[in-house]
Amino acid sequence: MKLGRIAGSVAAGLLTVSAGLLALTPTASASTALTAQPAVPHVATVDPGLTTPPLPAAPHARLTAGRSICYAAHVQNIGWQGWVCDGAVAGTTGQSLRMEALAIVTYGTGGICAEAHVQNIGWQGWRCQNDGTVVVVGTTGQSLRMEALALSPGHGNACADAHVQNIGWQGWRCGSYIVVGTTGQSLRMEAVEITV
Repeated sequence: MKLGRIAGSVAAGLLTVSAGLLALTPTASASTALTAQPAVPHVATVDPGLTTPPLPAAPHARLTAGRSICYAAHVQNIGWQGWVCDGAVAGTTGQSLRMEALAIVTYGTGGICAEAHVQNIGWQGWRCQNDGTVVVVGTTGQSLRMEALALSPGHGNACADAHVQNIGWQGWRCGSYIVVGTTGQSLRMEAVEITV
């Protein structure tokens, strides 16, 4: 499974997959490479209690057409919204509703790793999946806001823009590792747009 750089330092560490878990064993040179970014976890896990929206046929057909990303937001008082793809808005604007979770599926990127910064939890830890398999970050059923989202596709770049409480749209950020939203400010993410 090729997942590429997770935070710019995987090349300095050993990336392995065992029993369905992605493990990163950093080397000595990688230990200081992430000073300005959330730490890359040693093991990426999936929360068994997190609900996942079903992937309908339309986004699945779109994903098989080339390099693409589809995503669905779990929103306060709404639940799972429908799937949108390639730069469309997931979540809400102008309604003061928190985004609580995000489901993501890619094709043609070598998979994707995602991590959410959640109210009262902080960074949850990386969750990674291959192309065609849904990865979900955030929480459902706990009424907790997502505050930030980190993304790293297996190869190539991702771009994202977040709509944040009291800020609005932050502006597009692009790269092999990106973070949108805020941390340490107790502000909710309300919507997101993502491209690959």
